[in-house]
Amino acid sequence: MTAKTRRPSASRINPSLVILELGTILLFILFMFPFGMVMLNSAKTSREIIFNPIALPADWGQFFTNVSLIFNNPTVDYFGAFLDSAIITVASLVIIVVFSSMAAWVLVRNAKIWSAVLFMAFVAAMVIPFQVLMYPLVRWMRVVGDFAHIRMLGTYHGIIFAYLGFGSPLSIFVFHGFIKNIPLELEEAATIDGCSRQAIFFRIIFPLLKPIIVTVLILNGIWIWNDYLLPLLVLGSNGIVQTLPIAVTAFAGAYLKQWDLILTSALIAIIPIILLYLFAQRYIIKGMVEGSIK
Repeated sequence: MTAKTRRPSASRINPSLVILELGTILLFILFMFPFGMVMLNSAKTSREIIFNPIALPADWGQFFTNVSLIFNNPTVDYFGAFLDSAIITVASLVIIVVFSSMAAWVLVRNAKIWSAVLFMAFVAAMVIPFQVLMYPLVRWMRVVGDFAHIRMLGTYHGIIFAYLGFGSPLSIFVFHGFIKNIPLELEEAATIDGCSRQAIFFRIIFPLLKPIIVTVLILNGIWIWNDYLLPLLVLGSNGIVQTLPIAVTAFAGAYLKQWDLILTSALIAIIPIILLYLFAQRYIIKGMVEGSIK
């Protein structure tokens, strides 16, 4: 007679799973706490923030008052900084996507020693700390600008060129892994039909890169929009072109820090990139997995 195998009860609680879920909840609270504090204190005056930062605002309408003070501030052109950040971010992303995808496609389809060496050079560039390149970058941009009679520092094209250099290695790496999975037969058939190399890329390859393009846009967009150090070095703190992070720091003086305006302006700067992330988050994991695994 065969003994019946006892099945585990469906209602039995798995201790390891409970611990994992509790840890996830604690991490969520830990990472969301700063954002919650920014939202809470953006509807307060500086006095309320200093004396009781964790209390609820006495008047939620203070948020709109703070917004009005920010956009009508005579010393800080916040709206201009918002436009500058939008122009720099959009232009940098377009150039990074086009350049990186084309470069990755050429490296994948040319299976030669030089392409492997060049690809490894791009990968190696990802591990170089930015702090090592800070001073040489500014010095090089000044020398090149003087030599070519083109102003690189304090201009749109200067900061966009810098973002292209720092954003290309990771983007090429991701595009490279994704393009490996695209059958070569598609390009061969297009060549037989009379397509040029440019037509093959922009009409066949580029449309197939949609998942990974969105991933590259999100990863680079969050970094470029929130970046402070590179715009500070290339644009300066008192230049004509300014980004939002630099504009936010303008509310913090040497002797007076306007915490209500600082936190409200920071919240306004955060909202666009959060909306962009929520809109395209489903593409991120999909694109990273398909782009990094062959």
